[in-house]
Amino acid sequence: MLRKINKKKVLLFAGIPVLFLFLIGSFLGNGSGIKYFATGSSVKGDSVEEKKEKIFVPTHIAVPEVVKGIYMTSCVASMPSWREKLVKIADETEINSIIIDIKDYTGTISFKSDNSLLETGGKGCVVSDMAEFVDSLHKKNIYAIARITVFQDPYYTNKRPDMAIKKASDKTIWKDRKGLSFIDVGAKEYWDYIVALAEESYTKIGFDELNFDYIRFPSDGDMKNIYYTFSNGRKKADVLKDFFSYLHDKLEGTGVIMSADLFGMTTTNKDDLNIGQILEYAEPYFDYIAPMVYPSHYPSGFKNYKNVNAHPYEIVKFSMDEASKRLIAASSTPDKLRPWLQDFDYPVTYTADMVRKQKQAVYDAGLSSWMLWDPANKYTREALD
Repeated sequence: MLRKINKKKVLLFAGIPVLFLFLIGSFLGNGSGIKYFATGSSVKGDSVEEKKEKIFVPTHIAVPEVVKGIYMTSCVASMPSWREKLVKIADETEINSIIIDIKDYTGTISFKSDNSLLETGGKGCVVSDMAEFVDSLHKKNIYAIARITVFQDPYYTNKRPDMAIKKASDKTIWKDRKGLSFIDVGAKEYWDYIVALAEESYTKIGFDELNFDYIRFPSDGDMKNIYYTFSNGRKKADVLKDFFSYLHDKLEGTGVIMSADLFGMTTTNKDDLNIGQILEYAEPYFDYIAPMVYPSHYPSGFKNYKNVNAHPYEIVKFSMDEASKRLIAASSTPDKLRPWLQDFDYPVTYTADMVRKQKQAVYDAGLSSWMLWDPANKYTREALD
């Protein structure tokens, strides 16, 4: 006759190996972002069945000595077939980094989050498997950079109109020429929203670097009918510098790499371009500075070039030379410079030769890293080694 089993004793002793497996699982990985942990046990007859649950543990890779990146919208990232075409570019060319929207021009956060501080919604695209996608990039040794559109945020201004930049005439929400609204840079409560998003992107999703774009006041639209609820009476550059400092201090403990996108002409202009951006004000707070030196965005007559689009090499070379001199004068290093280069058709068709001339200008300025921008994500393969 079989002896009766004392289930209480079985459960007691079953808990010991379960605890052991949990502790081992906490320290040992399986080479990917998906880890298995024992989460409980149950008695079935004379045996104990262990229940295991998939838990995502983000991984990170170190910043490459030389970064050569391409930009990917959240909409492309949400479509496996299209995003794989861009990953293939990294597989087959010199590209080793991909910059992905985690908050785009609509204000939409592109990954799912249960963080109560974050506003999830908006009209943009959401990537249901963002963490897994980033993990797959790491397996290919592709550096993953999260791009955050900061103060341009139609979604958040709709949720919190009190923080929005207003019209001076009637105090309704102001919009630029594209119909997009902005958060007032001086709205400090919003700074914590950006910090929360940044932390989530690094610690939960696994991005290796945070790239902050639209860290500025508006640049176009009816600038005569504009009112800053929080920044009124202060110099724009000072308000923005306070934000840079706050962002740095709050995220420093995470160890994340941070980069800042600045207007291309911050490399050559000493003023703040009426948007608050000054190269020397941003430099102390970021690991990398990314001037957007798209030749098409320089005014006619710059450096006496009537047609700026015909001089991609000269414009990028002069801009990066000037930026290097300024960082050296600020007791910093030109190695912080990692410019955005143009690979989009505006206002002329951009050729492989034009992209290559920009790359060569970067190298001739004594720099090595760059990132390519095309909002349509259609990159010129012939321009890549």
